[in-house]
Amino acid sequence: MAFTNEQLERYSRHIILKEVGVKGQKHIMEGRVLIIGAGGLGAPAAMYLAAAGVGTIGIADADAVDLSNLQRQIIHASSDVGKPKVQSARETMNAMNPDAQVVTYREWINAANITDIINDKNYDFIIDGTDNFPVKFLINDACVMLKKPFSHAGIIRFQGQLLTYIPGKGPCYRCVFHNPPPPDAVPTCRQAGVLGVMGGVIGTLQATEALKFLLGMEGLLNGYLLTYNALTMDFRKVKLAPAHSCQVCGPEPSITTLIDYEQAVCDLREYHNN
Repeated sequence: MAFTNEQLERYSRHIILKEVGVKGQKHIMEGRVLIIGAGGLGAPAAMYLAAAGVGTIGIADADAVDLSNLQRQIIHASSDVGKPKVQSARETMNAMNPDAQVVTYREWINAANITDIINDKNYDFIIDGTDNFPVKFLINDACVMLKKPFSHAGIIRFQGQLLTYIPGKGPCYRCVFHNPPPPDAVPTCRQAGVLGVMGGVIGTLQATEALKFLLGMEGLLNGYLLTYNALTMDFRKVKLAPAHSCQVCGPEPSITTLIDYEQAVCDLREYHNN
């Protein structure tokens, strides 16, 4: 891959980093990242990955932009209200960087389509930008079964968390959280509220994990849960261990097919409203 003069200038601050250089920027430009959810987490992640020059970025979300989204979902503008989120996201990303091939999937992620979507462009890394526990467990299970690395994250009120799963090298999301909570046991952002910048803090960290993975760097959050409290400005990094009895990544998995978990109907379309 030969760089154009415009690309050399656009990515110059990456190229002068000894950890990136020309070779690393080529890896980024050849990379393929799928973002599930174009909301509070997916919005900043998508913008920074596009700006960085990731070659193929998939965006999966079935919802349209709502006025209440604009407090935190910075990829959308007031003029986008009513527009499909994936269309709004693609337009913003391409306006920022025409190098990025943005692939849109305007559909709800479920057990019937997640494998086809992940395999569509043979994505290298998956970002979970959802706010729905059944979908989070589905993403985890699909990535474990397909041997795809992914970044989990969640935000609510003034708190956020994230972890990264690397196949065969550490615990998955289910090792830590086991099963989806009962319906209405945990409030969503729509119910409990969220400080708008939380998506920026945590979603940008997810983009960082994706870029580090594409660059082959060490130090990802594989085997760790990183939590952030905006009220106290504290980050906490907790060491995690694989669960020998994990139902999906353990030595004797009991979950071998993808499942759509039941939850209250009003929550089934919450993941886009981070």
